[in-house]
Parts: sequence; structure tokens; C-alpha cells
Amino acid sequence: MTTSDGTQKDIPNSDAHAELYHAGIAMRRQVMGNEYVDNQLNKGVSQFAQPMQQLVSEIAWGTIWTRPGLELKQRSLINIALLASQNHPLEVNLSQLLQNITLTDLLRKLAGHIRGAVNNGVTEIEIRETLLQTAVYCGVPTGMASFRVGDETIQKLKDEGKLPK
Repeated sequence: MTTSDGTQKDIPNSDAHAELYHAGIAMRRQVMGNEYVDNQLNKGVSQFAQPMQQLVSEIAWGTIWTRPGLELKQRSLINIALLASQNHPLEVNLSQLLQNITLTDLLRKLAGHIRGAVNNGVTEIEIRETLLQTAVYCGVPTGMASFRVGDETIQKLKDEGKLPK
């Protein structure tokens, strides 16, 4: 059952969910503006679709966007990049692309970019927060794979003295 404030009372830990939801709505409004948020919450949100709005408000906005470690400006730039990257140009043949790039190549590139980020002054916490936010927007399996690569790379960088232990 959804209450008038957008939260659900028929789920376990409903008070904790409500706290995250309200923090998320406040952050959504701060970042996106009232008109945008009101439109998202009211435009075609059926009883079926409402739990997705609650999930987005709790997890993306109430948990990730409220975390320390990155400034809102940085989180916004990350989202711009992530959301833009999901729009593949029509002229790219995805099957040809996948035949030429292996998962190992992609993971190696991630490790290289983590190294490059450290070279540019990015901290371990900033890398972790970036990967957490990526997991929310790109999916948990992507997040888990990225964290494995990130953890291994960060440990190597610590062993090399490029990051504090």
C-alpha cells in the first residue's frame, strides 16, 4: 500500500525506506528542480510503476547522491557521461564491435583508466564512489565486475606506492 507521501507501508523496514525516500526526494528536488521532480512523480505513474519511482528515489537519490566522497557537480558530470554513453549511434554495428572487443580488453581498459585517474590526482574514495554510482545506473553485474577490477588495480597501486596503504 502506497501512502500519500509516496512511501509504502506494506514492506519490511518501511520506516527505513521512508527515510531514504524522503532524503532522495529532497536531493532530487535540489538537483533537478521541483517541476522536473513533480512531473516524474505524477506523470503516468500507475500503481504498477510507482514502486520503481520509490526505488529510484531511495537508492539513486537517497543513498548514492547523499553519500560523501563526491561533490554534486562531480556526480552530475558522471551521470551525463553515463547516460550519454548508453545512446549508441545508429551506424555502429554492435555485433561487429563485440566480435572485435573482448571482456578482457574492456576490463584492461578500466584498469588503465583507474591508473590514469590516480595519476591525475583522483583518490581511492572518489574511484569507489564513482563505481558505486555506476552500479546504480548501469546495473549490479556491471558494478560487481568493475569493483573486482577496481579493487585489484587499487591494491597494485598501493603496492607500487602510488596510493596510500
